[in-house]
Amino acid sequence: MEYAIVFLILAGIFGLFMAWGIGANDVANAMATSVGSKALSLKQAVIIAAVFEFAGAFLAGGQVTKTIRKGIVDSELLIANPEFLVYGMLSALLAAGVWLLIASKRGLPVSTTHSIVGAIAGFAIVAVGIDAVHWDKLGTIAASWIVSPLLSGTIAIILFMSIRSLILDSADPFERAKRFAPLYMFLSGFVLTLVTVMKGLKHVGLDLTLTQSLTTATIFGVLFSIIGYMLVSRIELDPDADHEFRFASVEKVFAALMIMTACGMAFAHGSNDVANAVGPVAAVVSVTLAGSVEQTSAMPTWVLLLGAVGIVIGLLTYGKRVIATVGQGITRLTPSRGFACELAAATTVVIASGTGIPISTTHTLVGAVLGVGLAHGIGAIDLRVVRTIAVSWVVTLPAGALLSVLFFYLFKGIFS
Repeated sequence: MEYAIVFLILAGIFGLFMAWGIGANDVANAMATSVGSKALSLKQAVIIAAVFEFAGAFLAGGQVTKTIRKGIVDSELLIANPEFLVYGMLSALLAAGVWLLIASKRGLPVSTTHSIVGAIAGFAIVAVGIDAVHWDKLGTIAASWIVSPLLSGTIAIILFMSIRSLILDSADPFERAKRFAPLYMFLSGFVLTLVTVMKGLKHVGLDLTLTQSLTTATIFGVLFSIIGYMLVSRIELDPDADHEFRFASVEKVFAALMIMTACGMAFAHGSNDVANAVGPVAAVVSVTLAGSVEQTSAMPTWVLLLGAVGIVIGLLTYGKRVIATVGQGITRLTPSRGFACELAAATTVVIASGTGIPISTTHTLVGAVLGVGLAHGIGAIDLRVVRTIAVSWVVTLPAGALLSVLFFYLFKGIFS
């Protein structure tokens, strides 16, 4: 293919840019509850996220990827013009990256998945025609703007109410916290393993049966429980801190639990969402080298490495802006509230994976934070921040699409 070297270089640069956007926005918002609740400092959260996101993205990010992410576009319609797929994927990466840059700069948590899906739909409309887009798929994605936050918010309220009734409202909350901590850690390990197995590890061809998945999740749940017990057993009652704030010692217990859930969330997120950046890059590499459109394409190791590095750089540079919005802007978080948010978000992802609902980790986490805030009354939520976030969600799909159309015509004009 003419300009093959140029296309490969551009794919690498734009893929890195898109991965940067995932790090700046999506990863930051996965860490936001840990930082907002002061379970982790910003520096600690960045180190944990960098290590575990990199590991998840590189080790479990995928060997084979579908040419067109999420089945939004019928790739068979592009067989006659393979160069259109190259222009389109380059446009989609650049468009989604630009939108994530704009959102991250303003501290707005948006969906990286919806950014790339909107961008792919945009180029497909101008490259092939309006019928090339599977509008029913886009419809279910739009519906997830409401379903995801509602579901995770409801689960977060239930989880926090359980913490309140089992621990916070008891005569000796610290002892109760230490007693129930291993149970909550088992739930965390169980759910986070299911997220990784059902979403992340499918990319590496490890397609486990439901029984195998549940067995693996149970084993890791027990492992989490044992480690949680060891961590919590070292925490001692602090009467002076409890005098100032009755639950200070209890929150130390949940802070220890949140460190583990943060590690699990980062690995699960890296293994799944890196595909939003590396999938289109792999498609460009495949078409450029083969000269034809393939339904699936092999994932070169350098592409995965590119995605993993980009995610870490994004988190280090712009991550703190989105962390501030989700962790502190919506409602006040403590470690017990933040723990309920993280576990609720992970549980929602498992339910969605099992039922086939396309959801965004961003939407589930923001919904969970809203749910915990609502458990303390509507006054505990900053509705102005929520309104701004909601508008950014709705704008993400069309913004990605419009930018992608502009870039597609630009590349077509330059290379055709």
